[in-house]
Amino acid sequence: MTARQSQATPEDGESAGPASGGLLRSGLVVSTMTMLSRVLGLARDVVIATLFGAGSGADAFFVAFKIPNFMRRLFAEGAFNQAFIPVLSEYATQRTREEVRELLDAVAGSLGVVLALISAVAMLIAPWLVWLFAPGFSADPGKLALTADMLRLTFPYLWLISLTAFAGSVLNTWNRFAVPAFTPVLLNLSLIGAALGLTPWMQDPSMALAWGVLIAGVVQLGFQVPFLARLGLMPRPWPNFRHPGVRRILTLMAPALFAVSVSQINLLLDTVLASLLASGSVSWLYYSDRLVELPLGVFGVALGTVILPALSKRHAEQSPEHFAKMLDWALRAVLLIGLPAGLALILLAEPLLVSLFHYGAMTDHDIVMAARSLRAYALGLLPFMLIKVLAPGYFARQDTKTPVKIGVFAMLANMVFNLLLIWPLAHAGLALATALSACFNAGLLGWGLKRRGVLQFQSGWGRYALTLGGGCMVMGGGLWWLAPEWHVWLDWGVWQRAATLLGLTLGGAVVYFGWLALCGVRLRHFRLRG
Repeated sequence: MTARQSQATPEDGESAGPASGGLLRSGLVVSTMTMLSRVLGLARDVVIATLFGAGSGADAFFVAFKIPNFMRRLFAEGAFNQAFIPVLSEYATQRTREEVRELLDAVAGSLGVVLALISAVAMLIAPWLVWLFAPGFSADPGKLALTADMLRLTFPYLWLISLTAFAGSVLNTWNRFAVPAFTPVLLNLSLIGAALGLTPWMQDPSMALAWGVLIAGVVQLGFQVPFLARLGLMPRPWPNFRHPGVRRILTLMAPALFAVSVSQINLLLDTVLASLLASGSVSWLYYSDRLVELPLGVFGVALGTVILPALSKRHAEQSPEHFAKMLDWALRAVLLIGLPAGLALILLAEPLLVSLFHYGAMTDHDIVMAARSLRAYALGLLPFMLIKVLAPGYFARQDTKTPVKIGVFAMLANMVFNLLLIWPLAHAGLALATALSACFNAGLLGWGLKRRGVLQFQSGWGRYALTLGGGCMVMGGGLWWLAPEWHVWLDWGVWQRAATLLGLTLGGAVVYFGWLALCGVRLRHFRLRG
């Protein structure tokens, strides 16, 4: 141990840097919390679909929420997260505790000031932002004005949730994964409460949802503060753009702003183009995207969350062999879940949508339209998940230039696919274009890591691939054979729908994992120390 490292000794029993932990265990913790959040997210969407369907109010809210949410993923969970964690891991591993605190103070203050200014400007120019991101709304002045009013309420959420993401990045670096993973639950609870409790008090009922977003931002930030304080890492925000750590983070963020959020930019482009299509197109894309986000968030995002701090630590310790093993482990885990999940979404598109959303204002036509885009998005589920674990392979090594180059190519490909597919397939063409560009993005990321020798496939891939393929075939055949025609589901009540869907889901999982067990795949094969 060097003299510098010995200075980073615990204070009050806390370690200065993150301790190693099992990646499988950490991933399961994040997955469990994320599953709870996603289930409540689906409950939230059921409430919204029941109260507002796919009408103008729902379209207005989805756009007003998507704009700050897009920027949140871009700045907070996207570029900032990917740039901040490697630098913080290096400080925690190689610097003193006091230097770590100085970094946190400077980053919290600088981030807070920048995002406060962005939020203030966005609130002032809300109508122009709506016109920029949803130009089709300009044909309906009432819809445009409603969306702008909502945006003025939802945009401060960017400032609040970005500081929440900052706190979550610190907790993740110190292997406190459960708290940040649980935090999104509070967003869903806030929106459900606002939809049910505030709607009767609003002149326009859909405005209750915008208030729910603002409330959620305050609650989520307040929830994480005590856990930072318990670690002794509660920052005293003070802007300092000259701090070496802040300058390095900004340098890494510049290209990462685009690279890490290519998929989000593609989804936003879908919203822009969908606003020009038939009324309801924005909502159809939203509901189908939400179903794809369930396995993506529970497994893909969870793996990306735990793999980045672990890879960053191994890079700081100059351990390339362990780095390569972690990437290989992550790819196997992604395929284990991504392949059957994407297939299930394709086979059960209408039953899923009927069971979750076909209530109140949601019509049969809405189900048919949303199912088309759901199947298209499902084709991109595995590539989306691969991006979540391949991109950290670059960011952990503090290489943000390569992903941005790949992101530019993927962005251009998405635009071409959009123009080719929107006319024959309408909103489903937009979803398919996003899926195809994700395939392109993931392929280039993987090829780049392989060419640099960073990604080194371990032994046993041939047998593993055949085993997963066989499992998917058996599971898919069973679902196709047993699932009733989707029109039948329309005549059922909520409990019959839920029971049948649960039975199909559990049955498919038992068949799939049973096949893997017969082929010799065991849980211990996925245990790896972080």
